[in-house]
Amino acid sequence: MTDEFFEGEDEENILPSYQVSPELALLVARANDLLARLDAWLPPAPARVDWRVTLACRWRRQMGRGMLQPVATLNCPPWEALTGIEEQKAELDRNTRQFLKGLPANNVLLAGSRGCGKSSLLKALLPRHARKGLRLVEVDREDLIDLPDITARLEGQPWRFILFTDDLSFEPGDAAYKPLKAALDGSVAGLPDNVLICATSNRRHLMPEYFAENEATLHQGGEVRPAESIEEKISLSDRFGLTLTFWPFNQDDYLAIVAAWVAALGGGASEAMRQEAINWATARGGRSGRVARQFAADWVGRRGLRRHRKA
Repeated sequence: MTDEFFEGEDEENILPSYQVSPELALLVARANDLLARLDAWLPPAPARVDWRVTLACRWRRQMGRGMLQPVATLNCPPWEALTGIEEQKAELDRNTRQFLKGLPANNVLLAGSRGCGKSSLLKALLPRHARKGLRLVEVDREDLIDLPDITARLEGQPWRFILFTDDLSFEPGDAAYKPLKAALDGSVAGLPDNVLICATSNRRHLMPEYFAENEATLHQGGEVRPAESIEEKISLSDRFGLTLTFWPFNQDDYLAIVAAWVAALGGGASEAMRQEAINWATARGGRSGRVARQFAADWVGRRGLRRHRKA
């Protein structure tokens, strides 16, 4: 096309003109009105977390959008009040100090009997090491599918984060199983250097195990090779580099835990307290740190109420 083609032509006649029909203008106006109404229903964009004053967050989803929700009231027991699990405390504390100093450290699985201090021990790390830069993010099991999004928000921060998942267990076909497995050790994109995964579970291998699986074990030439289904289940728990096991307490350990919690709550020990603590555990079908703490709250609370009545 040559310049002569445009000679004598008005520029306004060359460029096409577009006119919006009344019907299209009405449709656009209605669409804008609909979008404005939808905005009012959508959750606001999550505010940026100020980790200088926020020690812990919970990962929450609202209308399909994930966000870090700061925890206003912390439920973290004092480190000194946790007794009867000294070996587990020492191992976990050492691994955490390595992590805080930027040294190699392992992801942690705390497994074993219910109520023996697994969750309490992990939560007690926060006030113990908060001034050293430790922060906590609690993630529910079903939200583990969001692990890549969560770690992306924490990567590059000057803080050290523990991703805490309580009472972890999976059923066959669970969607959250593979993202956790990949995050621990398996994905080409590893965890950021400032993120550590710590989980508690009543199941050592995190998944249900069936007797029929043992029958599927193959015997070849005297060598025992577990069936593939067993290998798959063990492969997840094996990706936690540090596994701490918890067992039920004997009576002496249980009473020591009771005394520690009573003292932490401002009460005093006595022979009557010891006998009532034993009766309390018997009525609940077992001795555990959780049962000891519940008894201590009841014991100290009842005596405090009596003093108020006398006053």
